Amino acid sequence: MILPRYDWVYLAARGIAQLCLSKCLVMISHDSDVPVYVQLAGILRDMITSGQVRPHERLPSISYLVQTYGVADQTVKKAMQVLRDEGLVQTVTGKGVYVTERP
Repeated sequence: MILPRYDWVYLAARGIAQLCLSKCLVMISHDSDVPVYVQLAGILRDMITSGQVRPHERLPSISYLVQTYGVADQTVKKAMQVLRDEGLVQTVTGKGVYVTERP
């Protein structure tokens, strides 16, 4: 489960566009046949398509996702690249990864 929408808005309004560890996360299975970066991309994609993260909102930082999911930074970067290739996010250098406007 991921944070309810109102919790996400509250955190984003405070400039903390991060997920709350105490309530929420869908975890990654390191024993799965599905590559970890694909699992992480799926989790982030679900956040976007469910409306938990809306267009122009920032996704959690790479360092936060590394800490939260216990994966390498290259794994997170690869997951972000999958989402970029799907047109769901764009990277703003020095600022972070933001959800794109959906048609």
